[in-house]
Amino acid sequence: MIEALLGVLGAGWLGGNWLIRRGLAAPRVADGATPEGVAWQAVEFATANGKTLRGWWIPAGERAPALAVLHGWGGNAAMMLPLVAALHRAGYGLLLFSARNHGASDGDTFSSLPRFAEDLEHAFDWLCARPEVDAARVGLLGHSVGAGAALLVAARRRDVAAVVSLAAFAHPAGLMRRWLRWKRIPYRPFGWYILAYVQHVIGHRFDDIAPRRTIADVACPVLLVHGNADATVPVAEAHEILAAARPGQARLLLIAGDHEGFAEIDGPLAAVVEFLDQAAAAGRGKRPNASPVGHLPR
Repeated sequence: MIEALLGVLGAGWLGGNWLIRRGLAAPRVADGATPEGVAWQAVEFATANGKTLRGWWIPAGERAPALAVLHGWGGNAAMMLPLVAALHRAGYGLLLFSARNHGASDGDTFSSLPRFAEDLEHAFDWLCARPEVDAARVGLLGHSVGAGAALLVAARRRDVAAVVSLAAFAHPAGLMRRWLRWKRIPYRPFGWYILAYVQHVIGHRFDDIAPRRTIADVACPVLLVHGNADATVPVAEAHEILAAARPGQARLLLIAGDHEGFAEIDGPLAAVVEFLDQAAAAGRGKRPNASPVGHLPR
């Protein structure tokens, strides 16, 4: 009887772990669109674990500033296309790509914020190696978990010119606890175990990779953009990240819209371009400091 009960509990435990790991595999959505009105080329480049990332390179002339652009969880490169026209018109080369397990990029065992950051770091290095790009003026732009990844990469390196964070959450645990409430999963004992097991699987403590923690180690200028109707990540979390930044390093731009889209994109993008231009002007003519503070764990 006891052996049978232990067997049932063991099977339930293994099944629960399998379900949690399955939840770390983001739903894959095909790109379904390509850039319009600009010259572009399909590109692919290597990332961690021997995997390949795929996306589009949109050049902007010789020795131009550039941005590595990364989507959020369950997204893809095509979802960032609304940003292209204004940023390219302003003179920025753009690398839009899909993270592992997303879009046309290779799959891997799971997705996580640190793995998004690994992919973004490889995209950044790919841009810096392009002869038509000014390596001293390469920035990062990310949405949601991609924004958290941008802050994580910039916290580990000193050659990032600027970071634009779209709808970043302050702490992964807060985001997951909201998901647990939405799924009506009680935090104790189930939610607590889920959070602990996810940290075990991804190999990182949430406290170490939380944007409210990593922004304090970022040396470059940061623009936090957040929709005032964001129900997925409340506006209060943008203020929380801002409060953790060093004085004068970051600014917050609140705009109309929710987590996935903004009601009026032209006005906010004009402010984003102004921010990037200021950062690019500061980096013009400088030699990039190619020595990272410490590479992201593989």
